[in-house]
Amino acid sequence: MNEELQAIQDKIVTMLRTVYDPEIPVNIYDLGMIYDVDIDDHNNVTIEMTFTSPSCPASDFILMDVQMKVESIEEVNNVDINLTFDPPWDRSMMNEEAMLELGMM
Repeated sequence: MNEELQAIQDKIVTMLRTVYDPEIPVNIYDLGMIYDVDIDDHNNVTIEMTFTSPSCPASDFILMDVQMKVESIEEVNNVDINLTFDPPWDRSMMNEEAMLELGMM
């Protein structure tokens, strides 16, 4: 990844770390809900993500928050979010910081 794309990737991750599931006091990135972030040659972003549960009551809020925050990055032209439940989320996808915050370590 070239330096320009890496800088955009870093900005996206920073923004994703400001998105929270209202029921969990940890951001969706550290929870492991973001499976992939792809940036094409025209700075269009595709995000593959999941929820902790397919029946997440805050799903619309979270998706809208991700969309708005990533689109707010000046270099980003377009954002597509692909929601998937394969593989299904489980607690092993959380990073150590999230596990500590939730008292799981």
